[in-house]
Amino acid sequence: MVLGIQSPAIYKKENYNKWVQLSNEIQKLKGIKGVLSIGKLFELQKDTVNQKFVVSPIPAGLLKSDAEMDSLKNQIFAMPFYDGLLLNKKSNATLMAITFDSKILNSVERNPILKEIEAKADAFARSTNIQVHKSGLPFIRTATSKLVSNEFVLFLGLSILVSALILLIFFRSFYAVFFPILVVVMGVIWSIGTLVLFGYEITILTGLIPPLIVIIGIPNSILLLNKYHGELKKHGDKQKALSITIERIAVTTLIANVTAAIGFGVLYFTGSELLMQFGSVAALNVMFTWLMCLCLIPIIFSYLPMPKGKANTPHVPNFLDKLLVKTDVLVQHKSMLIYVTTFILTVISFIGIYKININGYVVDDLPKSSQILSDLKFFEKNFEGILPLEISIDTKKKNGILSISTLNKIDKMERMIASYPEFSRSISLNTGLKYASQSFYNGDSAFYRLPTDIEKNFILAYAANSGKGNGNMLTNFVDKDKQTARVSFQMADVGSKRLDQLLLELKPRIDSILKPKRFNVELTGSSIIFSKGTDYLLKHLFESIGLAIILISLLRLAQFKSLGIMFISLLPNIVPLVITAGLMGFFNIPLKPSTILIFTIAFGLASDQTIYFLTRYQQELTLTNYSVIKVVSDTIRETGVSMTHIALILFFGFGIFTASTFGGTVVLGLLLSITLIVALVFNLTLLPALMLWLDKKKPRKLIPAEEIAKNEDKIDHI
Repeated sequence: MVLGIQSPAIYKKENYNKWVQLSNEIQKLKGIKGVLSIGKLFELQKDTVNQKFVVSPIPAGLLKSDAEMDSLKNQIFAMPFYDGLLLNKKSNATLMAITFDSKILNSVERNPILKEIEAKADAFARSTNIQVHKSGLPFIRTATSKLVSNEFVLFLGLSILVSALILLIFFRSFYAVFFPILVVVMGVIWSIGTLVLFGYEITILTGLIPPLIVIIGIPNSILLLNKYHGELKKHGDKQKALSITIERIAVTTLIANVTAAIGFGVLYFTGSELLMQFGSVAALNVMFTWLMCLCLIPIIFSYLPMPKGKANTPHVPNFLDKLLVKTDVLVQHKSMLIYVTTFILTVISFIGIYKININGYVVDDLPKSSQILSDLKFFEKNFEGILPLEISIDTKKKNGILSISTLNKIDKMERMIASYPEFSRSISLNTGLKYASQSFYNGDSAFYRLPTDIEKNFILAYAANSGKGNGNMLTNFVDKDKQTARVSFQMADVGSKRLDQLLLELKPRIDSILKPKRFNVELTGSSIIFSKGTDYLLKHLFESIGLAIILISLLRLAQFKSLGIMFISLLPNIVPLVITAGLMGFFNIPLKPSTILIFTIAFGLASDQTIYFLTRYQQELTLTNYSVIKVVSDTIRETGVSMTHIALILFFGFGIFTASTFGGTVVLGLLLSITLIVALVFNLTLLPALMLWLDKKKPRKLIPAEEIAKNEDKIDHI
C-alpha cells in the first residue's frame, strides 16, 4: 500500500516529525513487514574495518530545529537512489511505501489493518492540513469490497421493491405480492448460503447474485399465477385450477430456467475464478428457486381463499392485447418488412461491432468521481503509477549476472523502459550497485553510477558482507547462483489495449539489447497478468457464448425434434446480441470481462421467451387441424401476454443496476435491459414470421373432429 502527499510544507520541522511518527506507528502494526518513506529512510555507509556496508536510519530521531530540517532535506535530495522512488523533487510529492506480510495480505485480517492505517493517515492530514492520498492493490481491493457490500443491500432492496410493484400492478392482490416475494427471498437466502458453503467471498459479481435471483425467480411465480387465475376464469374450481397449473407450467418453466441456468453455468468454463464462482452459484440457485416456486406457490395458494372476481369472468381487451393484434397483422401480412428491417439492423450493428474497443483497466468500473480513482491518478502523475511490472533476466550461466558488460546492458534496458512515460524508474541490482558505489565514495552523488570493472569486486565484496536475507541487495535482486536478476518498475493503469501495444513495442527493443541467444528475458507482474488475463477472459468468454448456443440448441432439438426449428429459433436470440454489440461500438462501450457477461446472460434469458412461444405453437400445431396462420396468430395474441409481462419484469429488474457506482454494473444493467426488450420484439415478430415460412407448406396430418374437441381443452390449458 502507498500513502502520498504533495506539499512543500512537509519539509517544515513540525510536519516532517509527524510524518516520521506516522511511519513509525504504521511499522509497529501487526502484519506490516516494512515501511519506507522520507520519514523512515536508510543510507549505506562504508565500514572500512569490516569491509562491509552498514545500513543507518535517517533521521536517527525526531528533528529538533529548522536547521536540522534544512540539512536533512539537502541530504535526502542528494541521494539519487530515492529520487522518483519516494519523492518527486519537481512537484514536492512524496510517498510512503507499506509492505504487508503475505499471509495477512491475502486474508480478511488485512481489513482492520487497512482501517487503522487509513485512520492514522487521516489524523495526520487533519493535524497538518496536508491531504493524504491512499492507494495500492490491497487498499483498492478492500475499498472496492466496501462499496460492493453497500450495493449488495441496495440492489437486493430495489429488486424486491420493483418485483413487488410489478406483481401488484399485474394481480392487485396482497397475497399475489407477498408470497411470491417470500419464496424468492428464500431463494436469496439459499444463494448466500451457497456462497458460504463453497467458501466464496462477496465480490462485484457474486454480490449481484441475490438481486438476480429475485429478478429471474419472480417470472416463475407470474407464470404460475397467470395460469391459475386463467383457469379460475374458466371453471371456478380452485383445486382443479392448481392441478392444471402445475401440470402445464412445470415443463415450460423447467426448460426456461434450464436455459437461463446454462447462460450462467457456461461461465464456469472461462477459467476465471471470479466468473466460475459467479456462474456456478447463479446457475445452481436459479434452479433451486424454480423448484421452490413450483412446489410452494401452489401449496400456499391451495390454503388461501380463491381470488375475488376471478371465477367465470370474461376477459376485457387492454392496450397490450390490442398491440399484440397489430403485431399479428404485421407478421401475417408484412413478413418481408420484418426480414428487411432485421437485415438492415444487423448490417448497421456489424458496423458498430467493427468499432468496438477491447480494453480493460484495473480500476475500470469505479466511478470517475471516486476518491480511489483520483488518488490513483495522483500516483500516476507524480510517480508513474503503482502497478508492478517485473522483468526477469536469465543469463543462462552461473555468475553471469555479475559481468560488467551484462550489468551495462541491463542498465541500458532499464533506461530505455524508464524513458516511456507509462513506467517509473527501476529498482534492481543496478540501482543498488549505483547507490553502493556512491556510498563507497563517502556519499558523493557524482559517483551514483555502476562501478567500473576494477571497482566492481570491492563493491560486491562489501555488498555481500552487508547482511543476510532482506538486508543483502544481492539476495533481493539476484538468485543464489548469480544467474538470474530481477528488475522492478511501477507503471500507470494504462489499460490492457495500451499495455499490449507497449509489450509489442518493448519486446524487440529489449531483444536488441539483451540478445535472446545469450539472455532469456520474461516480463511479468500484476499489470502484465491483468492484461493477459483480460485477453484470456475475452477469448474464453466468447467460447462460453458458443457453448451456451450449442447447449440451448441441443435442448430445443430434444424438445421439438426438428432441426429447422432449432436453427430458426436461434435467430431471434442472436440478432439482439448483435444489435447490443453494435450499440457498444457506436457508444464507445469497451468490451471487457464485465460487459461481455451481458451476452451469455442475455442469450439464456432471451431463449426463455422463444421457448414460451414455441411450446404453445408446437402443441397447438400437433393437436389441431388449424392452419399454420391461425396457430401463429393464436400464439402471438395469447402467449405474447406472458412473454411481455416477463420481459417487462426483467427490463425493470435489470434496470436497477444502473443505480450502481460501478461503471461495469451500470452498463451490465442497461445493456441487459435493452437486449431483453429487443429480444421480445424479435421473438414476437421475426420468430413467428420464420415459423410461417417453415411450416406454411408442410403437409399436415388430419385429426378427427371429435379428437380436436378433446384437444382444445388441452390447448387452453397450455
